[in-house]
Amino acid sequence: MEEIEKVLEEITEWIRKLIEALLSPDAQPEPELIPIPVNQPKRPR
Repeated sequence: MEEIEKVLEEITEWIRKLIEALLSPDAQPEPELIPIPVNQPKRPR
């Protein structure tokens, strides 16, 4: 029974941190992907 209580405490803590991160006013926006040029191999014609 103690193990179940410990797991519930861990889940509660994890959910609290998740909600805190989601509702935080200074949440970081998702970074924009930067296109990286790639040299295409030349195909023989």
